[in-house]
Amino acid sequence: MENTETQISMDFALACGYISQEENLEIRTRSEEIGKLLNHMIQNPERYQRKNSD
Repeated sequence: MENTETQISMDFALACGYISQEENLEIRTRSEEIGKLLNHMIQNPERYQRKNSD
């Protein structure tokens, strides 16, 4: 959800001329990749749990 909010904020920044189209595309691409990684972690929490060293 927050990832989508970030993308909307970047669209506003582009529309207001604060960032270029290239910067918007780069940020959006990175944001989508991070979203995929986070979704994978949510769907597969056992793969990301710390293992006890006991």
